[in-house]
Amino acid sequence: MEKTSAIARQLSVAELSQRILDMGKTGVYRASLFEALGPVATQRQIRAAIAHAKHFGLHSVSSLRDAELGTYYQLDLAKYQTLQHLVVVSAPITADGNLIEKYTRATATIHTMLNLVRGLGVGLAGAGAVCVFLGKPQVSFGLLSGAVSLGLLWAVQRAIAQRHR
Repeated sequence: MEKTSAIARQLSVAELSQRILDMGKTGVYRASLFEALGPVATQRQIRAAIAHAKHFGLHSVSSLRDAELGTYYQLDLAKYQTLQHLVVVSAPITADGNLIEKYTRATATIHTMLNLVRGLGVGLAGAGAVCVFLGKPQVSFGLLSGAVSLGLLWAVQRAIAQRHR
């Protein structure tokens, strides 16, 4: 029973990040974060929340690092005030801390889609050309029209992918 009540009290990454950012306004040691947030989150969740909070102005102060308490964190208020509205919105994106892996996977997926559309277009164009030489004008028209359509789709997708790099 006690275990389920502890799970019920756990906070989301966005809520944890917000608490960390609030504590960072005056400055806080890493050990203090784990001590304060330990009852409502796991160590992994706290580490994820710290990584998330770093996107919004939380930074370490190396000159104040302590051997027992660890890294000292402070909040850059100017950066935080400009990005404050994004704290809750961006939490699901960076919650697991694998943002680079997600970006890499998304990029690979986009390249695969572009190569597939290009390959299908070339295949349809080749089949349409063969049908022209075999004297099948209706089939060749359909295949070549499909190839042109896929070519246009590929061009649009490629332009969108390049614009968002």
